[in-house]
Amino acid sequence: MNSDEALMLEFQRGSRAAFEELFARYRGPLFGFFRRRLHDDAARAEDLAQETFLAVVRAVERYEPRALVRTYLYGIALKLVAAERRKPGNAALSSRDAIANSDDDPDSDRELVAPTNAAPEEALWVRQALGRLDAQEREILMLREYEQLSYAEIAELLRLPVNTVRSRLFRARMALKSFLEPEKKSRRTAGSGKARLVEDEHEDGQ
Repeated sequence: MNSDEALMLEFQRGSRAAFEELFARYRGPLFGFFRRRLHDDAARAEDLAQETFLAVVRAVERYEPRALVRTYLYGIALKLVAAERRKPGNAALSSRDAIANSDDDPDSDRELVAPTNAAPEEALWVRQALGRLDAQEREILMLREYEQLSYAEIAELLRLPVNTVRSRLFRARMALKSFLEPEKKSRRTAGSGKARLVEDEHEDGQ
């Protein structure tokens, strides 16, 4: 299988098949990237994923293989997200709002924010906790956990030292854990209360 970088160079030389392979590899990941950051708007996420590839086509002659193609693609995607948020009517829509308010469909993205066997309410708690994080720390966490980028790739995208990425990622994970812990305790308490109620009812019926 050809690497992304080899495919990009083939596309630069005019190979349509190379571009179609890149599109097949990254259409889904880019769609998820945008949907998580734009209020779970699937239609707009699809549009922006297409715009990312259009930007690649327009700039293909200027492409230089100095970085991984996926870093190049997510760099374009981050710029498109920033531009989308600056549009009239979207100014107040931060990534914090987009994540926290995307609970209209808690199953839509559950596999990305919680274990696949997690209950819908657990996925919702994770989304709401993510929405409470500092904006840049949240972005670092999302790039690492959802887009699966390396520390070096995140540092390049956000123009930060690698050590800064590491420290902010650690803070984000600790903050997320602190936000989720009360929910877990509340869930355990509610569960034990239900168990006691069942036991009491059973004893009353004897």
